[in-house]
Amino acid sequence: MADDSPSSPASYIRLVQHLIEKCICYNMDREECVKTLEKQANIMPTVTSTVWKELEKENREFFETYKKERGDQEPLQKSSCTPSEQASASKSSDDNDN
Repeated sequence: MADDSPSSPASYIRLVQHLIEKCICYNMDREECVKTLEKQANIMPTVTSTVWKELEKENREFFETYKKERGDQEPLQKSSCTPSEQASASKSSDDNDN
């Protein structure tokens, strides 16, 4: 089996990483992300938590800034999200205000 096959462990980890990045676009913390991925994508909490921790190790500066900005309860000004993802996040949060 090739490493790039859809069922490979590396492919699964990349999927979880991508889903975590989506959660970050929605300004979720690790706990919110773990719960969301468990409920919406049937990802085991230990997997999400482990991948999140590895991302934090590899991107320490980003996560320090992210946590600080989340603590201020301000929306992220700088994000790695594409403009369409940011628009989706804004629309989703507007929909939840009702």
